[in-house]
Amino acid sequence: MFSQYDLQTRQMLTGNLLLVGCCVFYLAWWLIAFKPEGAIKGLKGGWLLLPAFLLGLAAVVQIVRGSNVDSQTALLPRSAVLVGGIVAYAVLLAATSILLKRQVTTELFLIVGWTVLMFLEVNGLFALGQYSKGMSIGYLVVTVVAAIVSLVCYLLYYHLDSVKGYVDGMIPLLLVAVMMIAVTVSVVYSR
Repeated sequence: MFSQYDLQTRQMLTGNLLLVGCCVFYLAWWLIAFKPEGAIKGLKGGWLLLPAFLLGLAAVVQIVRGSNVDSQTALLPRSAVLVGGIVAYAVLLAATSILLKRQVTTELFLIVGWTVLMFLEVNGLFALGQYSKGMSIGYLVVTVVAAIVSLVCYLLYYHLDSVKGYVDGMIPLLLVAVMMIAVTVSVVYSR
């Protein structure tokens, strides 16, 4: 499908599609497991998390491999992105759980992890000449905005009624899927 691209770009684009698949299965699970009325609990819906997990893991591997570029050509040092992600997670974990008394769930880790993954990918696409500096900065800004929106959803979830919480929980998944599709389309159509 992406045969005209170098190996690293193909890995990142493949990772994007895998992550979209992950979002589809995760969203399907959310839609049935958290439905305000008539939710399906247990393995009847929970099995959807297995393909979501496997696709997500495969996506991370592909994107991380593809984004492993020479630091001389990168927009940001890879180590700074990784350390920044660890620090951001620690700060957000402390702030949300201790200061804001928000129950800790996997979603915080997923929000920060996806943000780091996007930073690595945009950085890689810049280093490989797929993105200009301006386009890279634009995608990084949009990534931060999407992460903030997702974090707001994370913080609001337990303060919403079941219907609003149901919708609130879908927003981060939809944002990730849209962003991964946007990056893929922008690379494919920039040629």
